[in-house]
Amino acid sequence: MSTRIDKWLWAARFYKTRQLAIKAVKNSQIGLNGQNVKPAATVKIGDTVSIKKGLHQLEILVDSINDKRGSATVAQTMYHETEQSIADRESLKKQLANQPKIDIDHRKPDKRGVRSHRQLKRGD
Repeated sequence: MSTRIDKWLWAARFYKTRQLAIKAVKNSQIGLNGQNVKPAATVKIGDTVSIKKGLHQLEILVDSINDKRGSATVAQTMYHETEQSIADRESLKKQLANQPKIDIDHRKPDKRGVRSHRQLKRGD
């Protein structure tokens, strides 16, 4: 059994609408088995889906296929995250916790703030 990747991402509740899922696939934020794909690519049980959202990179293994959106508890049974992805997410969380807190007075960041943000984004 297989379904389109945009339908699967929507049914697994990674995106609120199918249009947002299609946009993410077209912007190369979604990978299937290590390759960029089109929204009509098919997902099968056992495939690896990589999802890039901001600084976070998720590696998901497909456990079941459903092209209808159900409850959140049903959606959580459709996939599981790889151990490497969990470890990467935890290390990113620690890196972000060690960053200096930005004063929230809605000013533009100074030169040092911009440089540290760029370093964090590049992974240096």
